[in-house]
Amino acid sequence: MTPGARVAAAIEVLDAIDAGQPAEKALTRWARASRFAGSKDRAAIRDHVFDVLRHWRSDAARGGADSGRARMIGRLRDQGIDPDTLFDGRGYAPAPLSDLERERSKPLDPQGVAWDLPDWLVPIFENSLGDDAEQTARALTGRAPVTLRVNMSKSSVADAQLALKEDGIETIANPRAATALTVIEGARRVRHALAYINGLVEIQDASSQAAVAGLGTPGKALDICAGGGGKALAMAARGWSVTASDVDASRMSDLPARAARGGHDIKICPSGGLASSPPFDLVFVDAPCSGSGTWRRAPDAKWALTQDRLDDLTRIQSEILAQAAALVVPGGTLLYATCSVLREENEEQVQNFVDGAADFSIDATQRWAVDEWGDGFFATHLTRAG
Repeated sequence: MTPGARVAAAIEVLDAIDAGQPAEKALTRWARASRFAGSKDRAAIRDHVFDVLRHWRSDAARGGADSGRARMIGRLRDQGIDPDTLFDGRGYAPAPLSDLERERSKPLDPQGVAWDLPDWLVPIFENSLGDDAEQTARALTGRAPVTLRVNMSKSSVADAQLALKEDGIETIANPRAATALTVIEGARRVRHALAYINGLVEIQDASSQAAVAGLGTPGKALDICAGGGGKALAMAARGWSVTASDVDASRMSDLPARAARGGHDIKICPSGGLASSPPFDLVFVDAPCSGSGTWRRAPDAKWALTQDRLDDLTRIQSEILAQAAALVVPGGTLLYATCSVLREENEEQVQNFVDGAADFSIDATQRWAVDEWGDGFFATHLTRAG
């Protein structure tokens, strides 16, 4: 496909998203209907689509309208690319720009347009992040780093880097965690690399790694919202005896294979069986949340979030905290974490919990920023009275 044809395909996908299709579904449908597209074509189209999704409002303003075509024009303008070089009507490229399209653009106003946020979220960002609100909002419009966790039970960081390099994957040390490597070249090769296949590395954001690295002496741990199991694997690699559970067991379907690859023995417990489990030294609650710290990776989630959904999430978080607290041994730790940057899901949620749980106290709290090293993340260590 020519560069212009890739832009035309991206416009088609963007229009499908604007009509209500989830981004991944729209991309998959396009790919299935377009067997002529090679892997590089699909990757380039995906990049176009996700770049626009991250700049959904500002690109519409730059392009002067809310259509996929206008947003793609706006994206090219922001990248310093003359749209006329790709909108030339040749082959399968988009039709040339009209005189009106060449002249049409709107100011990046109001604030939500400039920050690429829904208007209702702007004051919540300001309340949650203070002077860092604008910087965080703008950081969420960039591409997220690809970060690996070195499995220290199988490899050193240096040996893992050498093994990755043999498969054309260049990495640098990530300062957020001692086990973290940021991929600077060859990111799409990672899942086929021997270092990955043999369990020397796993894909995991550095902020999540840092949260696990902050845990105390290994003991018996429960990952109560395990999902794909990234944190369970990271804890196991640090010597914890880990049980993983999730209310949606299907989310953990890949965990046994991942644990075997990493050389870990992780017990999986159905959520219904937790009440009869003996208490744990550590219960890790990576709670369902808005994912606002990870919107670079799933930008359509930013536009799907509503106040009602945020209210639902905070209620669910509160319920999970109450369930998890009962599973912590006296003197043990309850770690509450989210990949959110919003106070409602973080500090306020923790304070509400402590206000109603006299036997728990806040031991330490940390936020990690959205930046070139990792996602936005929040973690609080709560200690149960002995």
